Amino acid sequence: MNKKWKMPRLSIVILAIVFLWAKTYISYLTSFSISIDNVMQSIILFINPLSFLLLIFGVSFFIKKENTRNAYVIITSFILTFILFANMVFYRFFNDFITLPVLFQTSNFGDLGSSVMENIFWTDGLYFLDIVLLIVLAKMKPSFIIFRESSKINRRAYFLVAIATFFFNLGLAETERPQLLTRTFDREMLVKNIGTYNYHIYDIYLQSRQSAQRALADSSELVDVNNYVKANQVDAADELKGIAEGRNLIVVSLESTQNFVINNEMNGQVITPFLNELTRDEDTIYMDNFYHQTEQGKTSDSEFILDNSLYPLGRGAVFFTHSGNEYHTLAESLNNKGYFTANMHANNKSFWNRDIVYDTFGYDRYYSLVDYTVGDGESVNWGMKDIPFFEQSVEHMREMEQPFYTKMITLTNHHPFFLDEEDKFIEEYDSNSGTLNRYFQAVRYTDESIKEFFTDLKEAGLYENSIIVMYGDHYGISENHNVAMGQYLEREITPFETAQLQRVPLFIHIPGSGAGFVDHTLAGQVDLKPTIQNLLGIDSGKAIQFGQDIFSKDNEDFVILRDGRFITNELVYAGETCWDKETGEPTDREACDPYIARANEELAYNDEIIYGDLLRFYDAENGRLKSDEDTETILNEE
Repeated sequence: MNKKWKMPRLSIVILAIVFLWAKTYISYLTSFSISIDNVMQSIILFINPLSFLLLIFGVSFFIKKENTRNAYVIITSFILTFILFANMVFYRFFNDFITLPVLFQTSNFGDLGSSVMENIFWTDGLYFLDIVLLIVLAKMKPSFIIFRESSKINRRAYFLVAIATFFFNLGLAETERPQLLTRTFDREMLVKNIGTYNYHIYDIYLQSRQSAQRALADSSELVDVNNYVKANQVDAADELKGIAEGRNLIVVSLESTQNFVINNEMNGQVITPFLNELTRDEDTIYMDNFYHQTEQGKTSDSEFILDNSLYPLGRGAVFFTHSGNEYHTLAESLNNKGYFTANMHANNKSFWNRDIVYDTFGYDRYYSLVDYTVGDGESVNWGMKDIPFFEQSVEHMREMEQPFYTKMITLTNHHPFFLDEEDKFIEEYDSNSGTLNRYFQAVRYTDESIKEFFTDLKEAGLYENSIIVMYGDHYGISENHNVAMGQYLEREITPFETAQLQRVPLFIHIPGSGAGFVDHTLAGQVDLKPTIQNLLGIDSGKAIQFGQDIFSKDNEDFVILRDGRFITNELVYAGETCWDKETGEPTDREACDPYIARANEELAYNDEIIYGDLLRFYDAENGRLKSDEDTETILNEE
């Protein structure tokens, strides 16, 4: 006698796990640019969400009341889906995963509106459909869904499977990538191997550990750091020493400006005509091998590097996480030489915690949004347009006591790169990326604003007695637009090419000096502080810093990016691969190994300084550790 087939009954917990597992894996493949090099990595990527999901949803088995149990499953599904969704949106903009310090930057959220909305698509709503389905099932209680409490034996079996899955995943990950959990700066690698949700748990652990690091730090930790820094210092260049001594220093941070636009065209249209002229100007030094070294703090990271000749952190923004540390800054050294020091940025003063940090760094004045008059049509993207910003900033400079140092931050060339019609000096590009298409127009506007800025300085009588340093703060086009970039550059965008695209322009303009030339020396933002100090005739002294004078004959030609990539004259290390710089092809990994060790060591020492607030123990003027008595006084004051 044939028995009637019955549909197997499913637990709502298992359904929730399957739904989240599936959409997390789909997100890996469609929303995150996670590289897969072999079958083992594919297997790890597929199973890595499962162990966390089994454990977190397994908690429901200890809840006796059915309605409470169902509510736990649905709420947990929503929270985890939102975490996944938030990472997707963040990744589309920053090509990175969220860290706990970033979530603490709540004062920035109100200013991120246009950029965030640009990266949210209507199709993203599909990620929440399973939540609606779980709610319907919990209400209707169909016969094929099990809602009863599980037995003790079933619970034990379930958690044995969950724990076994976790250790199986971790074992495969450690086999594929030994010392995985020591590579905290490589968030993509962590997500690829242990999963999005486990990564966030590990991130919380790291934040807790690093928060305790300052309290436990002592001056002895600075000995090895100081020895390393001194061993790698080089003598400053004699030829350019003091060439701008006594002049006003004007530093302009060029928002999102990458070097590939300089001396280049887009569909026959010149992108940066004025900056192109500067590359050939007799008073301008133009660096075409200069790299940004920022991380999650983006513009604020570039400011931190400029002022301290230290690297930013691999997680979060130093401006938020360690704004109260003691630093030995460029502003402080200029204050000691009688300079009036100021920041000029027509944005909310608290954005990136600038009002707090600028005071910590020793700036005399911060000209923020309240110091500017933003007329009709003078605001776009993240704030005041650059042309009126420069015009009003020069008026503020007229009133400053000279010599002065002003650091200026442009805004118009910022994602999502929308412009008013009257500000479009060239047509859009025609790739599949609206972001890249608009980027060229926004950079062209920045170029026009710099041209007018130079004119304003001349009319104000400030031009001849100033040195103007302009540099790109960070990339504008992330790896999410590699297809479009490949179309524009007419070549495949490999990890090697991506590393090369981290170059940003550096212009050092010294009117009347006749010292202009194009310099191909390898350098990074960490080199700005000692270079500027030497040009102004200021001795860097015995400050602990990782940069070198760019023009020194002993310059190492070695640039470390914050995520562990590096560039030398012969090699590029990117995407876990060693590349021959001349051919752009992979080469023997052993050639990169010594530099990998050096890069990791330098970044580790840098992080010790910041996390431990070690500069509070150091007398930069005399180049020695403060006495135990002085240190005890500092600690007691805290």
